[in-house]
Amino acid sequence: MLRNPSIPMVQLKLSLCALLLFLLAPSIAFPKEIYRSVDSQGRITYSDQPSGKSHAVEIHNQPSRLLRHVRKVYDGDTIILEDGKHIRLLGVNTPEIESRQRAEEPGGVAAKKWLQTQLHDKKVYLEYDEVKIDKYKRQLAHVFLSNGKHLNVMLLENGWGTVSIIPPNGRYSDKLIQAQQHAEKMRLGIWAMPEYQLEPITKIANHTKGWRRFSATPHAIKKNRKYTRLLINDKVDIRVANNNLKAFPPLSSYLGKSLEVRGWVSRNNDYYTMLIQHPSSLIVRKSGFNRSSFTGDYFP
Repeated sequence: MLRNPSIPMVQLKLSLCALLLFLLAPSIAFPKEIYRSVDSQGRITYSDQPSGKSHAVEIHNQPSRLLRHVRKVYDGDTIILEDGKHIRLLGVNTPEIESRQRAEEPGGVAAKKWLQTQLHDKKVYLEYDEVKIDKYKRQLAHVFLSNGKHLNVMLLENGWGTVSIIPPNGRYSDKLIQAQQHAEKMRLGIWAMPEYQLEPITKIANHTKGWRRFSATPHAIKKNRKYTRLLINDKVDIRVANNNLKAFPPLSSYLGKSLEVRGWVSRNNDYYTMLIQHPSSLIVRKSGFNRSSFTGDYFP
């Protein structure tokens, strides 16, 4: 290896080590540009600010992935590792399987069987987002197979789940939404099942538990300390947490438009509300109510 003889080997090694630590330390938020400069004595320095004769260093910023082995598939969106930790697939939701707490939902068993088929070699790579643990103490991750395929995206492409993006975790959201749109268009998996077809909001009182789709047109906005609500009528609203509003276009842009609302219904006596955490669950439809086809736009 050639080097400038005026630079002591120890100094050169220290400089290279400093650069590697600067680039690779996982707990530091790094600048987008790093600059390398050489002084008149051949000494090399690195900085996040450009100087007279400095040159930008190309940085390849790829999220780290951890190799893990799967012991079993718990349900359509949850796996259990060899060490017993539960991994919840980020950005997706699948119908529930039967348990002591809940009844089986249509498509739940099929989603689990599909996931089991994909994990036949038991080896996966996990990639985390900003929030790594949910309220049930499960780890939240994007899961990749040994061939590089993104399991979360594949599940949606095949129609066995729905997009469920919860800020601040939003990595790969565009790919997840595109995968879901493909399955909807092709009517794959749950998108062909009668239980998951679009219903008018007037039927919300007859809803069963689980993820549902309703058509609605909001007519007013009401805001309090915690939520901003799109009012559908005097018995139904759509609520968005105020700390998530930055992910949405102005909520006033939804007023008077035919929307498709996706998610879970909460009930308080005879009042109903749906909490929406990401624009992918609040879709402006290009045409009116259509039970059988997807014709809407996701806001960016």
